[in-house]
Amino acid sequence: MTETTEDDRSLAERVVRDKNSDAFGQLYIRHTPMLYAVALRLTRNRADAEDAVHDTWVRAVSGLSKFRADSTLRTWITGILLNRLRETARARRPESIDEFPEPATTDVRLPIDIDPIDLQAALAEMPDGYHEVVMLHDVEGFTHEDISHMLGVDPGTSKSQLARGRRWLRARLEGTRGQSHG
Repeated sequence: MTETTEDDRSLAERVVRDKNSDAFGQLYIRHTPMLYAVALRLTRNRADAEDAVHDTWVRAVSGLSKFRADSTLRTWITGILLNRLRETARARRPESIDEFPEPATTDVRLPIDIDPIDLQAALAEMPDGYHEVVMLHDVEGFTHEDISHMLGVDPGTSKSQLARGRRWLRARLEGTRGQSHG
């Protein structure tokens, strides 16, 4: 059974208005598995993912009164997670995370005969901005509108990052075709 956004809103209101721990518990149980999955895919590290999810909930609870339901709670809290992950990435490496090399190819279709090991390696090497949008859109199923709310960008930026990420991934995977892993 899928919970509706309205359910999330009423739970959030109870958390803010009544400091209701049961309502918070329901939100936590409902959204933590998805948050952890996103964090793990983006950080590629269990401890970092756990820290990010914890910090996300701390920030979400303290800012829950500001949630206006312009998007779903899932989108809003995932945006908090992404901001937390970006802050951590900036602290670890000060260069801009918004600069990526342009892939040479314009074809965004991926080869059908992708080796899973090659795909995993390519995803691990993918530039963060591309990786973020590819994971959010193609793996987690968020829409470009959702992603635009999370990242604070126009939906067109999300679409272009997705296309560029797919081109980057295709170019990287074409370079590994025919190589053995033995």
